[in-house]
Amino acid sequence: MLIDSFKRPIDTLRLSLTDRCDFRCVYCMAERMCFEPREQVLSLEEMERLCGVFLRLGVRKIRLTGGEPLMRRNAMRLIRVLGQWVNEGLLTEVTLTTNGTQLAKVAADLAEAGIRRVNVSLDTLDAERFAMLTRGGSLPQVLDGIAAARAAGLRLRINCVVMRDVTSASADQLVKWCGSQGFDLCFIEMMPMGQDSTVHADAFMPVSELRLALNKRWSLIEIPYRTTGPATYLAVAETGGRIAFISPQGHGFCHECNRIRLSCTGMLYPCLGRELSHDLRTPLRQGATDAELDRLVFAGIAQKPAHHAFSAGRSHALPLRTMSVTGG
Repeated sequence: MLIDSFKRPIDTLRLSLTDRCDFRCVYCMAERMCFEPREQVLSLEEMERLCGVFLRLGVRKIRLTGGEPLMRRNAMRLIRVLGQWVNEGLLTEVTLTTNGTQLAKVAADLAEAGIRRVNVSLDTLDAERFAMLTRGGSLPQVLDGIAAARAAGLRLRINCVVMRDVTSASADQLVKWCGSQGFDLCFIEMMPMGQDSTVHADAFMPVSELRLALNKRWSLIEIPYRTTGPATYLAVAETGGRIAFISPQGHGFCHECNRIRLSCTGMLYPCLGRELSHDLRTPLRQGATDAELDRLVFAGIAQKPAHHAFSAGRSHALPLRTMSVTGG
């Protein structure tokens, strides 16, 4: 089992298949992005080998992220391998976080490959506002993808990044719609990662403030339900659904962090909220043995800090990379 220097067991890997995305969400990417050269990106075979290393060392859950993971050419090839590992009992689950644009094409394939849960990023149900936030994205295309995923039997959670003006106007509609569709809904506090600091300062809204506002409209009931991540879930009495909150700045959850991240370029990030990384790609391509890769992973885990840098007073250690480098 992987255990960091603070005695936290690490059983979850978040793997970025690509840093590319067909959206340019205002809180995630610059409008004109410079993506990694393709030769710097791990091949699917290299990703499979590194997943095998983490599996051997104790990882039991893998979440595939991006950028937009389904934009990775032949991504289904790796997904089927990981799904087979689930069928063999080597992994507990493989899940996916997506913007939904490709789901209509591949939802049935994902279900057949062994994916059971999918998180879809969706910040508003207003098409004009959606296009503005994503810099040109199509809300109907995403809704079609969500419908296809539901029809394929996938369990869905809708992720909404909390932004003051946007979420204040959209939250009640999202709660009602997700409840009617049987989807969990998770409100995620904006994280100051790499984006223009002015965007973060102007749009930031604490999850605690949103929760107070929702309490005036909905009856929110605390429940013990948990998934593998840091979300705190509540039941909504009026809809019968669940909503969740992730508050990295307002509510620290680092003491129970069980995750590490691997970028599409083979950089191991022990913490989403720190500018710490460990290069696995170079030794992998230089012919490192399994034992050598094991030692490198252990060294990376040893770097995992006690806390992220999103809280006040740690701004000097904030990540310079954008969210798209490692995924959420």
